[in-house]
Amino acid sequence: MNDYKRHLITAALPYANGPVHIGHLAGVYVPADIYTRYLRQNGKDVLYICGSDEHGVPITLKAKQEKVTPQDIVDKFHTMNKKAFEDFGIAFDIYHRTSAPIHYETASDFFKKLNDKGDFIEKTSEQYYDEENQQFLADRYITGTCPHCSNEKAYGDQCEACGTSLSATDLINPKSSLSGNKPILKETKHWYLPLDQYENDLKKWILEDHKEWRANVYGQCKSWLDQGLQPRAVSRDLNWGVPVPVEGADGKVLYVWFDAPIGYISATKEHTADWEKYWKSDDSRLIHFIGKDNIVFHCIIFPSMLKAHGDYILPDNVPANEFLNLENDKISTSRNWAVWLHEYLEDFEGKQDVLRYVLTANAPEAKDNDFTWKDFQIRNNNELVAVLGNFINRTLVLTQKYFDGVCPEATDLSEYDQDILGQIEEIRARVEKSLDAFRIREALFEAMGLARLGNKYLADTEPWKLIKQDENRVKQILNVCIQISANLTLLLNPFLPFSMNKLRGFLNLEEYPWDAIGNISLIPAHHKLNKPELLFDKIEDKQVEEQVQKLLSTKKANESKEKELPPAKQIVNYEDFTKLDIRTATILEAEKVPKTKKLIKLKVDTGLDIRTVVSGIAEYFDPEQLPGKQVTLLANLAPRKIRGIESQGMILLAEDPSGKLIFISPEDKLINGAEIK
Repeated sequence: MNDYKRHLITAALPYANGPVHIGHLAGVYVPADIYTRYLRQNGKDVLYICGSDEHGVPITLKAKQEKVTPQDIVDKFHTMNKKAFEDFGIAFDIYHRTSAPIHYETASDFFKKLNDKGDFIEKTSEQYYDEENQQFLADRYITGTCPHCSNEKAYGDQCEACGTSLSATDLINPKSSLSGNKPILKETKHWYLPLDQYENDLKKWILEDHKEWRANVYGQCKSWLDQGLQPRAVSRDLNWGVPVPVEGADGKVLYVWFDAPIGYISATKEHTADWEKYWKSDDSRLIHFIGKDNIVFHCIIFPSMLKAHGDYILPDNVPANEFLNLENDKISTSRNWAVWLHEYLEDFEGKQDVLRYVLTANAPEAKDNDFTWKDFQIRNNNELVAVLGNFINRTLVLTQKYFDGVCPEATDLSEYDQDILGQIEEIRARVEKSLDAFRIREALFEAMGLARLGNKYLADTEPWKLIKQDENRVKQILNVCIQISANLTLLLNPFLPFSMNKLRGFLNLEEYPWDAIGNISLIPAHHKLNKPELLFDKIEDKQVEEQVQKLLSTKKANESKEKELPPAKQIVNYEDFTKLDIRTATILEAEKVPKTKKLIKLKVDTGLDIRTVVSGIAEYFDPEQLPGKQVTLLANLAPRKIRGIESQGMILLAEDPSGKLIFISPEDKLINGAEIK
């Protein structure tokens, strides 16, 4: 552990348009909480900061859908998530929010400092504008046809079918999500942070000075820096957010990516008058716990903002996790495919530590991992119950049975006993090494090694067989087991705080600091223990089946739910229709486009020629099944390059109620080139 006077730990601000789910917990909040508890147990000066991210387009969209105000939305989910975190034992020093007055003041002052120094570039550009609603459109308010894969539901910032990043002006046939009308281009002015000016400093700071960062973090940063950084807008036209604090900026707010990380600073200011020593002192250490989708913001953009300001320290580490999937499927809030924290706490009352344990043991530190309810049950029953719980229960029950719950005095410990007790400090050293390197999953495995050691010791010594012929030996054995139990309360406390608090109650033991681990006299002879209970209990098949059925019901509802039909398009005259040359064609060959998930390259016989068409259908069709399939083709669509391949036409498909694509094919086989009239 580095020798800093104070530690500032931030956990990514959850977006206040929905509840917290297990993906959030595994990616950010559980590892951050474990590390923070570890520091506190070491007596460090620590602040653990989080709060709700409450601005941005998705919140305004949700408010429009529910016919309430954006403030109503963020109030609802801020309250829900704050309570869920508290009930789960996430020990934030403050859980703040970016709609708080002190945040508006802090974000405004930050912008003004940079603006007064001339750090921004002011640029006027053309952006889409909805004339009916009289407002500029954020990227997510614009949909249209992707120029790369022909997906007709691409957003103005990204096509979710082929994954390509877009600009709104790239879209074919763009339309406003507010009115359904085609937007116009209109001039607007915005402020830009010239990230390119910080590129060389960032290269040295990250690529040379922080090679110890996780490979996923270092690699993503290197990729961005190798491509070259570009100026990035810090403002946008919107009526929800922190107003741009300069004259002539009516209707403009700070872009949420600029606004949100300042929330860490405003939360610290709200919590303590001494906030500056955490943010502006070289003997303070800043660590951001985030998911991989936030790497660029916390490693490149926010540090550039802090460097531009000039008064702030930069993060020392950014231990970003990958994503957690659920039952072999990507967690999706829109599809309700998630395990929500507030629902888990209702369904598994008192089992916060079981979820903490499973999410840590299966943490997606280096790659995406999968959560399944069966694995949840197995880890609880085979590890928490059968290893840790079993050792504690046997130790306490035998002490109660043989010595009335009083810790026996042990003299003349055997060499084996001393070797067992000596391993406690070795385990502690391995746990520390892992935690200091942010290998949280590995640290838990090492800490559980002490419970495994205790179990093996009991199995080897079998005190229940010795009690009648060698009571003194049984005293030695149970004393050793009680000292191991006491040390477990310290070693596992960062990971399983509820359970270790419960165990301290069984042992009638006060709290000790981390450096007491290895002390083999934490519980003195003749110390009275309390009546034991089970530390963990089994999770039955029925409980798991109920959770699996809940997910299957969600999937079934999603599949059977009637899809909302898209609005009718603008009326066209007959002459426009006759310009479309739609013909039958047969697929001759099909192959996936390399390095894409959605695209298939097709060779088709149109009856007129053999041509290449690229189509975003790989999600629904295997290339091997397509040759010989007769389809309909828009044959006179202007050619365009998609991933370097010239596509000559568009295959016509429709969506079924579940969203699956279906080819539009003639009922009876026709000659290729038959015209659709």
